[in-house]
Amino acid sequence: MNKTHLSDYRSATDAESIRHSFLDNLYFIQARFPEVASESDFYLALAWTVRDRLLHNWIDTASTYYRQASRSVCYLSAEYLPGPHLRNALLSLGIEPEMRQAMADLGLNLDEIAALEPEPGLGNGGLGRLAACYLDSLATLQVPAIGYGIRYEFGIFEQAIRGAGQVELADKWLRSGNPWEIPRPEISFEVGFGGTTEPYEDRSGRFRVRWQPQRLVKGVAFDTPIPGFRVPTVNLLRLWSAQACESFDLEAFNVGDYERAVEQKIASETISKVLYPNDEPVQGKRLRLEQQYFFCSCAMQDTLRLLLQQNASLDLLPEKFAVQLNDTHPAIAVVELMRLLIDVHELDWDAAWKLVRTTVAYTNHTLLPEALETWPVDLFGAVLPRHLEIVYEINRRFLERVRTLCPDDDALLARLSLIDESCGRSVRMAHLACVASHRVNGVAELHSRLLTERVLKDFHALEPQRFTNVTNGVTPRRFLILANPQLTSLINDTIGDAWTRDLERLRELEDWADKPDFHTAWREVKLHNKRLLAQTIRKASGVDAEPASLFDIQAKRFHEYKRQHLNILFVISRYLDLKRGSDHSTPSRTWLFAGKAAPGYHFAKLIIELIQGVALVVNSDPEVRERMRVVFLPNFNVKNAEPVYPAADLSEQISTAGMEASGTGNMKFALNGALTIGTLDGANIEIRQRVGADNFFLFGLTESEVEERRANRCQAREYYLADPRLRAAIDAVAEGRFSAGDASRFRPLVDSLLEHDRFFVLADFATYRECQERVDLTWKDATAWTRASILNTARSGWFSSDRAVAEYCDHIWRVSPVPIERDSEVGPRVALGRSESNATD
Repeated sequence: MNKTHLSDYRSATDAESIRHSFLDNLYFIQARFPEVASESDFYLALAWTVRDRLLHNWIDTASTYYRQASRSVCYLSAEYLPGPHLRNALLSLGIEPEMRQAMADLGLNLDEIAALEPEPGLGNGGLGRLAACYLDSLATLQVPAIGYGIRYEFGIFEQAIRGAGQVELADKWLRSGNPWEIPRPEISFEVGFGGTTEPYEDRSGRFRVRWQPQRLVKGVAFDTPIPGFRVPTVNLLRLWSAQACESFDLEAFNVGDYERAVEQKIASETISKVLYPNDEPVQGKRLRLEQQYFFCSCAMQDTLRLLLQQNASLDLLPEKFAVQLNDTHPAIAVVELMRLLIDVHELDWDAAWKLVRTTVAYTNHTLLPEALETWPVDLFGAVLPRHLEIVYEINRRFLERVRTLCPDDDALLARLSLIDESCGRSVRMAHLACVASHRVNGVAELHSRLLTERVLKDFHALEPQRFTNVTNGVTPRRFLILANPQLTSLINDTIGDAWTRDLERLRELEDWADKPDFHTAWREVKLHNKRLLAQTIRKASGVDAEPASLFDIQAKRFHEYKRQHLNILFVISRYLDLKRGSDHSTPSRTWLFAGKAAPGYHFAKLIIELIQGVALVVNSDPEVRERMRVVFLPNFNVKNAEPVYPAADLSEQISTAGMEASGTGNMKFALNGALTIGTLDGANIEIRQRVGADNFFLFGLTESEVEERRANRCQAREYYLADPRLRAAIDAVAEGRFSAGDASRFRPLVDSLLEHDRFFVLADFATYRECQERVDLTWKDATAWTRASILNTARSGWFSSDRAVAEYCDHIWRVSPVPIERDSEVGPRVALGRSESNATD
């Protein structure tokens, strides 16, 4: 067999070779010929065809890393939301025109085939999308990296609206197989749960502990290639699937006990069955803890395997790997790494702890106390008895050091302890991550400051040099180039395409911000995108949205602190004003809401119901429907978000100040030319600083004002009584105007606002309404609005995930880019059977 021919056959990028490869995959993998192939067959054959070309680069990448023994980033995250792979891979490889031509030659439409791809729903929201952005940027910057997570069989639920409420449907993203992943059954690790521990002395007479787990689960690797943009680097996302060590009990089966025969298989596979089980019952809490430990154990075992595969000493762990904890979910990795080093590899405690402290870093993503994960000690000990012992020892040694530095301060010891004794004993996972990490970072300037002043204040006081900030970023590949091809073309025609590799080059658009012809072209692109979204809205909800109206969009996970209820209260107020005939001059507006509420978060689901109720009344009212429309777009995910960001005129970023860590939706909207209405919260502050205060609609209490009112226990009802328009809006909800006369339906929401209002909705309502009136005035001035829209895009380049990842590389991970050595023989050599397992594992 000719090696060069084989390499060309699997990796050539001309249209003819692609067409040949596509048919080959259709015949020999799908076992179909075109006349009888289904749409799914065509999609899978196309995916195999693109993956072949990715794997050629992947082998080159893995071989380069192996030969150079490169320092690598191990990114641990319980969530990843990569979005559909096909179009991103085509963009990264730069072969979309050739692929489009090859499909056209076969009478097929590339866009129609690509639309068939299911989305891997392996995350809940911003955390998972951020992790995916960072993997994209790591590959684009040619930084060696592995993303570690869980291969959930069922991802984040599919959201449907039945009646007026959210219902959750299973996300069967694997139902037709996943052509992008490569199963690695040879890369598997045993993970233990429960059992007992026993002390013993090793051969040198040193104290050791042996863990005897009650049950073992096998974690099997599934690898997904993550390509860099227009570079040969392809890194990998390694997800772990839980399987039984012995999946079938033949003895039980032979005696007729058929359920017991598969009991172990069912119990084991449950661990990676579903993303985030409901943790209200204790069984759900236990499963979540098992999930987190499962993937962290596999990741740490794999990291040590890769280190030893290089014939490197364990002492070189910090020189070869940087382990990043994406929030507190993977914090248990700290304890697992210690267990592996002291129990399995028999290092002494001090040496092992030094390796951990110089290898691990921690990103905090929340200021909400309830989101700082804790585990009851009894549960933790039952699931991971050896790990609880290690936690106790880490805590003992840490508190001894604190006691030396700050003697006679028992209150400080209690605040810093890894064990919270205040309300039942629990393990504080954020504390554990802080103690074990050489760097701790927040994800926006305000968030990082508040971490050091409040949430992690005592840790910062001890070692302030360990704390830093890296403001989040988003990938422009997914959220501008792919999502907004019309704007991408306009920008390329205006300033060239250098900005696609350096997003800060978008600033060159500032020179065009006052040119009338460019304004016209900019508005035409926006109107085109709004027409596309209007088509999506019509298909999803039956509502006819007017593309010429102002598209006012709030698209994010539902939570009280994100304040979708503030938005809908203003919508109600505007509706009531129109009904009274007192608001004739306001421009036509379409309000779009999108996002999911956690299945157990009943208050958030009630807000969705209210939005649906308001939409039903407003959209069916002939007196106002030409002036306002209200839409809820269900099942918001990466794929469904693509038509949303480019079409937005106004981006709602209205969280309570001091509550949002950063946000990334705000960046995606601004990058696509939306103007922001928002509070001084999260990355809103930095967006306003960079795009200019004149191009940002600011309202609301500041973080310090929120804290002052909270401390003074301000009465929410006073705002209700003092503001007639606010009172009218709330009364309309309370009287059942948006619930078919059922006055009890939204009573919990009304009572919460009037009696508690933890998130200062009523306190911010008046300034929010006034700010929305400024929005109306600016919208009427098409020149002013268009100029502000252009400047939002031009000045959003700093919010690229490439910039954020470069900061991590320089200040936290200490890793450098590794240019990939192209080896045309690698692909065929592996295909012909020569072993290169070390290079690709």
